[in-house]
Amino acid sequence: MIGRRLFASRNNEYPHFGGSEMRNAEREVFFFRRRLVVAALLAFLAFAGLFGRFVYLQVFKHEHYRMLAESNRVAIVPVAPNRGVITDRHGVVLAQSYSAYTLELTPSRIRNLDATIDELATIVEIQPRDRKRFRKLLDEAKNFESMPLRTRLSDEEVARFAVNRYRFPGVEIKARLFRQYPYGEVASHVIGYIGRITEKDLERIASWDETANYKGSDYIGKVGVELSYERELHGTTGVEEVEVDAGGRAVRTLSRTPPISGNNLRLSLDIRLQAAAEAAFGDRRGALVAIEPATGDILAFVSKPGYDPNLFVEGIDSANWEALNESPDKPLLNRPLRGAYPPGSTIKPFLALGALASGKRTPQQSISDPGYFQLPGSSYRFRDDKVGGHGSVDMYRSIVVSCDTYYYVLASETDIDDTARWLTQLTFGRKTGVDIEGELPGVLPSREWKRTRFAGEKYRDEHRKWYLGDSISAGIGQGYNAFTPMQLATAMAIVANDGVAFKPHLVKNIVNLKTGEERTVAPTPTHTLNVKPEHLALIKNAFVGVNKEGTSARAFAGALFTSGGKTGTAQVFSLKGEKYVAHKIDERLRDHAWFVAYAPADKPRIALAVLVENGGFGAQAAAPIARKVLDYYLLGKAEPGPAITAPAREGEDEGD
Repeated sequence: MIGRRLFASRNNEYPHFGGSEMRNAEREVFFFRRRLVVAALLAFLAFAGLFGRFVYLQVFKHEHYRMLAESNRVAIVPVAPNRGVITDRHGVVLAQSYSAYTLELTPSRIRNLDATIDELATIVEIQPRDRKRFRKLLDEAKNFESMPLRTRLSDEEVARFAVNRYRFPGVEIKARLFRQYPYGEVASHVIGYIGRITEKDLERIASWDETANYKGSDYIGKVGVELSYERELHGTTGVEEVEVDAGGRAVRTLSRTPPISGNNLRLSLDIRLQAAAEAAFGDRRGALVAIEPATGDILAFVSKPGYDPNLFVEGIDSANWEALNESPDKPLLNRPLRGAYPPGSTIKPFLALGALASGKRTPQQSISDPGYFQLPGSSYRFRDDKVGGHGSVDMYRSIVVSCDTYYYVLASETDIDDTARWLTQLTFGRKTGVDIEGELPGVLPSREWKRTRFAGEKYRDEHRKWYLGDSISAGIGQGYNAFTPMQLATAMAIVANDGVAFKPHLVKNIVNLKTGEERTVAPTPTHTLNVKPEHLALIKNAFVGVNKEGTSARAFAGALFTSGGKTGTAQVFSLKGEKYVAHKIDERLRDHAWFVAYAPADKPRIALAVLVENGGFGAQAAAPIARKVLDYYLLGKAEPGPAITAPAREGEDEGD
């Protein structure tokens, strides 16, 4: 009894024992099965979603992802074309491209750039300038682009790196094209140079709608023919499909569309004549332009001093750039196109021809030269170069002896606007249209020009008014006149060609390497002067007289050909009535020396203009250079015959 009570109490204390235990187990099984169904349903839905996604990716998006996978496996690599070759008129190479190995880094694939470069320096020589140039490229480019650290590696350096290549992820040896200018400074302002493509260049390329064609190209023409004929020289970019591994390294080439080389250019320039002309200048600053009158071909184009375009090919270093950019001699200035100088007495024959054409003067009409010209109603005198004057002077003699007074009088009787209209026909005051960029129009004064030049509140009405004294100064090539050597050479070529003007040009032929087609740049006549043949004959005869008996007779003594010419001396600053004595004046304040010429006189093959900055008298400094150039071109002589170049004694009449 006691035992049954004890069991009953324990049974009440632990209710999960007995009949209720079976009922709880059934309930738990029920809930377990329900959870199992839910889990199975969720698993089914999950696998259904995965299967659906699988079907979507494999069936509906198959082509899309196949192309993405292919693009990861295959890299499209642009292949830069070989830049066209530039030669002179005889086929002598002036600019060409060649292939060389470069050590290139892709910064995005390199963890520690500085450490990698330091380690590379133990294998391949890396100069401080290489590091500096690389840093500059790094600042300008995107870090996923491949950039050269060292260029033009030797075969030995390439082999050393190849052995250690596995140590340098993101570093590769590539073959790149480089530009070479075999003649260095000779004709540098004509040929120009190439440089790395900048944002400004990209804008220009976009304006041509050729952005795709410049993929893979790093360089573009910057100045000279390299700039002006960039689209001819560049060529067409090719494409390679390259299979790459997971590291981005090329495994094999799948297909290739080869690039098309740029067109070759044959210039009208004679590089031998060019070199002879530059040598004739020596260390003097100046310019020379020589033109074939019957075609407009530019035979020589000198700007002294020059520069070596090879310095710019890979990016000029700061030391050389500073030396060129800050030099007082301005070697980067293209003097034939951008140097504007008073023409001095070289303008006189052109003014005389205009006077004949307009009827202002006849060949026989003379003046009496007392050695000065005095403004009416004024005590101020414009002096002649010869004390006491030249006596009776007609037009022929005014050119031969370079009589200032004759042209003072002519200028006082000629409206400046009429003079400007005439000189425009000879290309003064406007661009000649030569086929390289950067030409300036110079300054051809007129009433309208002066009003425009002195417009603004800081100038008064008297500054804008044209005075008779302005005309007098302009009459001898001084005052506001400022012309380029290109303009004077072109004007001389027009007269030498009996008044028929041709557009001056440097490119003679364009050769398409793919088709072999050769396009000739045909001579382009622009206009003909409205002058009588007898008037032209008089002026040309006077040009010949200058070299035979006039101001340049000594420079052309003993010449084996007959030539025409005119000396000129252009004042750099006003002496205010004082006598000009060269050795008492700072060298850079001395007069500029001019000489224009053509030869042979009966059938001109060459016309030229020579300027020597701060050279003094044209007869002393510029004419001897012209003589050397003409001797070389016409006779094949490297040196001229006996020409006296020693300066005259103080007080001796030297003219221009």
